[in-house]
Amino acid sequence: MSLYTITDAQLAFGHVALLDHADFSLEAGERVGLIGRNGAGKSSLLKIVADLMKPDDGLVTRQQNLSTVYVPQEPEFDADASVFDTVAAGLTAARTLLGEYDVVAHQLADTPEGAQHDALLARMNALQSALDAIDAWNWRNRVATTLAQLNLAGDARVGALSGGMQKRVALARALVVQPDVLLLDEPTNHLDFDGIRWLEDLLVTQRAGLFFITHDRAFLDRVATRIVELDRGRLLSYPGNFSAYQTRKAQQLEVERVENDKFDKLLAQEEVWIRKGVEARRTRSVGRIARLVEMRQQREERRNVQGNVKLDVAQGEKSGKIVAELTDVTKRYGARTVVDRFSTTVMRGDKIGFVGPNGAGKTTLLKLILGALAPDEGKIRVGTNLQVAYFDQMRAQLDQDKSLADTISPGSDWVEINGAKKHVMSYLGDFLFAPERARSPVKSLSGGERNRLLLARLFARPANVLVLDEPTNDLDIPTLELLEELLADYDGTVLLVSHDRAFLDNVVTSVIAAEGEGRWREYVGGFTDWQVQRERSLQIAAAQTEVRDAPKDASPKESAAGRNAQRTVKLSFKEQRELEALPGQIASLEAEQKSIGAQLEDGSIFAKDAQEGARLSERYAAIDDELMAALERWEELESKRK
Repeated sequence: MSLYTITDAQLAFGHVALLDHADFSLEAGERVGLIGRNGAGKSSLLKIVADLMKPDDGLVTRQQNLSTVYVPQEPEFDADASVFDTVAAGLTAARTLLGEYDVVAHQLADTPEGAQHDALLARMNALQSALDAIDAWNWRNRVATTLAQLNLAGDARVGALSGGMQKRVALARALVVQPDVLLLDEPTNHLDFDGIRWLEDLLVTQRAGLFFITHDRAFLDRVATRIVELDRGRLLSYPGNFSAYQTRKAQQLEVERVENDKFDKLLAQEEVWIRKGVEARRTRSVGRIARLVEMRQQREERRNVQGNVKLDVAQGEKSGKIVAELTDVTKRYGARTVVDRFSTTVMRGDKIGFVGPNGAGKTTLLKLILGALAPDEGKIRVGTNLQVAYFDQMRAQLDQDKSLADTISPGSDWVEINGAKKHVMSYLGDFLFAPERARSPVKSLSGGERNRLLLARLFARPANVLVLDEPTNDLDIPTLELLEELLADYDGTVLLVSHDRAFLDNVVTSVIAAEGEGRWREYVGGFTDWQVQRERSLQIAAAQTEVRDAPKDASPKESAAGRNAQRTVKLSFKEQRELEALPGQIASLEAEQKSIGAQLEDGSIFAKDAQEGARLSERYAAIDDELMAALERWEELESKRK
């Protein structure tokens, strides 16, 4: 049985139908990714499932006592509250019941036997059953356990946390409820690569049903067991992850195109027939005329696929062959070194991605390369004839009170793209802004629309160096894919900061990565290539450290004898046997956890057998504790042996 079902739902804002007789259902254990164009109504649908909104029409069915928790795109917190209290706020209902239980218990103790005493006793029994059902008695332990799982300090002040850590707090507040369905709106916003990987691992092992909105294609591939697309008011379901969706969607659009072409051809033939002369009109068929009227109505009601953004960069003159050359550059802020003795050469046509955790200094390094920031030490040589176009992730370049047209082309109705003049209305239309919105202020736009406007403004200016600081935030998937194509074909230099792994893989030819304590290193290839090379470097470094730290004994025989003597003295027979068995035990636990993780990641186990899915989730978490205990014991016995 479905946890949640929407049947024939309708929802409209103004003349735009966001849901047009749409159907949707969510099964136990499913992880459903919701995708669609900006403004299609995804967040509205998520709020309907969260019971924060109602559709204009349609039937909504929820399983009895279904628990849902909604985590918005930008959670709001009391900045002065502690992390513990903020997470515990998710259990407000349970704590309210506990408070009422205490009040009733005191009243019961002071009330003599009689009708009032019986009423209080009945209420107390009802409260006890409710508290048992939601396991509210040990709410403090639940909060503490959740904080430990998400690596959060309970006594920290929420206002002092970074955006990524605040996102963890929001997730902790949701997970402590232990909901049946978890609803997430853009969960990867503000998270760096490590944070996104952590979130993926967390979600694939949760037994709760998951319904989430994201434009991160790699995240969809890893987490989703089904893709639901909100397309022209209808909800279309595609089993599998995002890669499977792309194949099926392409096939569906081709079938739709062929059917529409056939329909339009037949309609054109019927329109010719109805307009024939007097002789033809004498033999008109009443049924044929009725069919024509019906076809006209169908054609009028058809909602065609929304056109995609038309991107074209105004190319500037070629820059010099060398865009920037950095030699032993160091930059500090107070006692913190952001860039430590970094050297690189950026050539014309390079497409470089900058990766690293939030706060590592990616934007600082960009400004050093462009010559906008002076180094504390080292030398920077900036190339000649640079025309830089800068995309700012904070959208600070946008004046909120200016109209869209004035933002693109102040004081003129024309823009010039690669030598050809284009009217500003037509140019805005290329970025999916209707003509009637051209005079609207920037502050009336959504986040995704502001990013599109910033791209329109950026590409309207001649440039040979594009600097893009988180350009993918709030952009829908079709626009992302088009931007990838444009940057891949762009002749100039691209300097890109992004946490979108698929976008980096598809655009950049090299990666400059933060490696901690101000160290930066350049790798050839995209994001995946960087991960492979970094892992290999870490393995080589670890092997070299082991060789360097290994004790240098005078004689192999003597050292072996010495170790055996120590082992005989310091380890009992039982401990020796335990030490020999531990590697096999750890390997067995890791293999079991990997097998369970694969089943949980698939998600189908919850639909087939919800109890087995819950058992596997609990076992997966228990293995973590067993592994930690085994590793600690191994380390203890090894240090005793040595």
